[in-house]
Amino acid sequence: MVSRTLTVTNPSGLHLRPAGVLSQTAMKFKSDVIIECGEKRIVAKSVLNVMAAGIKCGTEINVICDGEDEVEALETLAQAIADGLGEK
Repeated sequence: MVSRTLTVTNPSGLHLRPAGVLSQTAMKFKSDVIIECGEKRIVAKSVLNVMAAGIKCGTEINVICDGEDEVEALETLAQAIADGLGEK
């Protein structure tokens, strides 16, 4: 299991479009991907769960990947979040 704390940088937070990008990116990997935001644990492969979390710009999240391709999954997701999930 690997994890990294990241900051959501896209101006509108994780609304439909960036949540979709995040979920689609997570689905490319066999590893389980969990997002921790405060007390919430969100399954990143579910766009509805990601949207329902109401994660706003500037929020720190912890991305946890666990599985056979966990390192690649974490690096890819971290880069996608840093790039603004298609909104920059």
